[in-house]
Amino acid sequence: MSETVIHPISYDAVVIGAGAGGLSVAARLVAAGKKVLVAESLGRVGGRASSEQIDGFTVNIGAIAIEKGSTFEETFALLDVELDLREPNPATVFLIDGKIINVAKGGWGMLLGGFTKQAAKIGAKFADARGGDLPEAKLTTKEWLSQYTKNETVHAIFRNLCAAIFAANSDELPARAFLTYFAVKGAFKRFGFCPRGTVGLWNDLTDAIRRRGGEVWLDAPVAALNIENGRATGVDLVKDGVTLRVNARTVISNIGPHATALLPGAEAFGDEYITLATTGPKPAANIVINFATRERLYDAPGLVTFGRTRRLCNIGELTATCPELAPAGWHQYVAYAVPHPALGDFDNDAEIEASLQDLRDLFPGFADAKMLSIRVMRDGWPAQRSCGGYDLPQTTPLPNFWHVGDAVKPYGDGGTQACADTGRSVAKLTLDALAAA
Repeated sequence: MSETVIHPISYDAVVIGAGAGGLSVAARLVAAGKKVLVAESLGRVGGRASSEQIDGFTVNIGAIAIEKGSTFEETFALLDVELDLREPNPATVFLIDGKIINVAKGGWGMLLGGFTKQAAKIGAKFADARGGDLPEAKLTTKEWLSQYTKNETVHAIFRNLCAAIFAANSDELPARAFLTYFAVKGAFKRFGFCPRGTVGLWNDLTDAIRRRGGEVWLDAPVAALNIENGRATGVDLVKDGVTLRVNARTVISNIGPHATALLPGAEAFGDEYITLATTGPKPAANIVINFATRERLYDAPGLVTFGRTRRLCNIGELTATCPELAPAGWHQYVAYAVPHPALGDFDNDAEIEASLQDLRDLFPGFADAKMLSIRVMRDGWPAQRSCGGYDLPQTTPLPNFWHVGDAVKPYGDGGTQACADTGRSVAKLTLDALAAA
């Protein structure tokens, strides 16, 4: 074991992980004039919202749709970074029984009205939710919906919406979380795709953090937490084969409570919190299928959500808005599927095959597709570190240690936008703590 070297610079904050939450909180802290170090174990930024190159295609690893007019955009604006996004129009459509349905104008009534006489009643429940009338926490989305309709297509639509936003099935996601997102926070939002792959956005934000004096280290895994007298004092990390002890006034983790609790030094959180951190989150899985075709499969530039399928929940043709992601003459797609169960153990091969069969059934042209990658996002690298409705607090037993990311989201939130929200709230907690110290 190499000797630990004391890093000569002390920071206001060390952030563990350069995912969406980690870079968001770092951006806000450097915008406030604080000295920040972000330590990332991988050789790229963005975490599960990043990109890679495969055979000349820019392939997104996880997240693709980034919300406009949101906390995300606000975070970038704090460092004078323009959000490099192209908005598809329409942003969201549904493909049901072979027909494309654009719900931009008709909303829930238009979407459900063709399948159930209870559409108005279901719509009224969305209005009730906006007024604060939400179902009990234990009721699943499927149980809630079953009170109003047994229609298989309607149930399939709701299942695939649960899958698309929360990476969970409707019999796993609390109805309260579903309604909070779709009724209270507002469904069918504006979003865009980055023409350089989602990692392009994070590279832009990382450059801006560095311009403001912040540091972002790649290939620098954190090896231990340093905690003394009930306060975090920094971390040990490995950089270029050397173990460095980095001192900081505050520490923020973007690797999730579970992974944080497994780091040496985390025992200082106490047994009760370690148990909560390792058993409380419910990681949600999905399957990301990237492929390309010479012939276009369908005519819609945004995200397409499906009706009745085995596992597939939605698909996007990225080259409809961002042709430079693929070599000339190719249409590039990303399809998302959610396994049964999404919050428990499942057979990778069987779930992948069910997802591919959905694509074969829906799109005959898929038979000639060039497969780019199939990623099963699960376990330590899941679609979401905790399913909506099962998030842990951002605070910990230590007064100067917090979590950001998708295991500590606001209730009923999902996606990359939720990670940016955690960055905003934890940045405020950090600045308040630094001011009080």
